[in-house]
Amino acid sequence: MTPARAMRLLVVLLLAGLPTSARSTLGGPAEMARAAARFLNQLTPEQRARASFSFDDAERFNWHFVPRERRGLPLKAMSVAQREAARQLLLAGVGERGHAKVSDIMMLEQVLRDMGGNPAIRDPELYFFSVFGSPESDDPWGWRVEGHHLSINFTVVGPAPTSSTPAFFGANPAHVRSGPHAGLRALAAEEDRARDLVRSLRADQRAIAIIATEAPRDIITGNAATAEALSPAGLAADRLDPDQSALLRRLIDEYLDRMAPDLAAERRDRLGRTDFRRITFAWAGSIEPGQPHYYRIQGPTFLIEYDNTQNDANHIHSVWRDFDGDFGRDLLREHYREAPHAH
Repeated sequence: MTPARAMRLLVVLLLAGLPTSARSTLGGPAEMARAAARFLNQLTPEQRARASFSFDDAERFNWHFVPRERRGLPLKAMSVAQREAARQLLLAGVGERGHAKVSDIMMLEQVLRDMGGNPAIRDPELYFFSVFGSPESDDPWGWRVEGHHLSINFTVVGPAPTSSTPAFFGANPAHVRSGPHAGLRALAAEEDRARDLVRSLRADQRAIAIIATEAPRDIITGNAATAEALSPAGLAADRLDPDQSALLRRLIDEYLDRMAPDLAAERRDRLGRTDFRRITFAWAGSIEPGQPHYYRIQGPTFLIEYDNTQNDANHIHSVWRDFDGDFGRDLLREHYREAPHAH
């Protein structure tokens, strides 16, 4: 095991406080509700007051990925048993693969501290859990885990489906180049698979896909409460050959696999009902490793953005947004149309 992977395992154990043999579930609305209820029931009254919000509280939309003051209950304030309950809730949303990425992102706060960062800010325990509404009722509810470079937001409306956006994952350093964690790349596949795709393009395809020679300094949608389609869209999937289409699907899969298996399967089913040929891929900046670059994948209903320009192109921001479905807006609209008494 490499030193970086060993350190990630240590962080997982420290944050979770449980043996390595612990198993996760597949995820989904029912398991989320059980996990959220168990988490809340582990808390003291004072902690529960910090972690709990009404479903219509404006805090549910107050998301960001920078170091800042946050509401909710941080890992730092939890006991070992409470961290275990928080971990099980996290697993219900992101599954084992997503949990590995989350653990790496949290551990990078320690890397930044070791590099001279302010210990009051660079802290792998400053990740906050919040529950909106009651997971034990039939009414819509939601939850969030958020801290530096991480904001995952779930909205549960009935038995299925579940909204899982906005979903932000970042990494700084994107590639740890020195120290005991040298070699760690928390979001390696998000970068490498996209570069494989853009490098596979012919000259005529690149002329459409590469929308700018200079990458924007951050994701364009930022932490906006709603996301809109971006222009230019780039190269449509119907102009890709079969091998290139497979590369694009693998890249999208990397974002889907940040979710628990049941949630990812439901999302794949929804994407399967859309016209894949209308999905577009756009790139900006250099296609060479280590140089500033940006890409986006855009479909009729969703947007993936990725940017790696800061800190000499060693600082990743990536996000999945739904144009009509962030924070479950589309699900809630349909729910209230069918059950107006639920307001």
